[in-house]
Amino acid sequence: MPPLPIFTYNLTVPRSAIDEYGHVNNVIYLQWMQDAAIRHPGSIPEYVQPENTGWFAREHRIEYLAPAFLGDEIEVRTWIADSKRVRAQRKYEFIRRADGKVIAKGETQWIFVELTTGRPIPIPAEIQALFPLVPDQTGAASVS
Repeated sequence: MPPLPIFTYNLTVPRSAIDEYGHVNNVIYLQWMQDAAIRHPGSIPEYVQPENTGWFAREHRIEYLAPAFLGDEIEVRTWIADSKRVRAQRKYEFIRRADGKVIAKGETQWIFVELTTGRPIPIPAEIQALFPLVPDQTGAASVS
């Protein structure tokens, strides 16, 4: 079975995510982005991280569109929008399940590296094949 291009999972906003203003703190979205980036490959049985390699974040971008609150159910979506020789651009959407509203969008540029040297190296073709690119658009037509 081919991998799904858009990875989706749900979470419920915990008390620890709430800031002094009563909504999800902006830093939490970055944590959720990282969690999604880790969960996505973990959902693909064929994915094996090559020895002595890893992914380093080069740049994060988050756009906050509406607040989320304690107990809200959030659908997290992530996909690879673009991939070049040593980098991949991963996008994210956070949707409040109660009303279907996109509350935040984000993206991260990840660099594939050799861990001993910390230098960028080409992303293996077998890894790229496991993450079909989703063109620059929202993940609104996602599959779960």
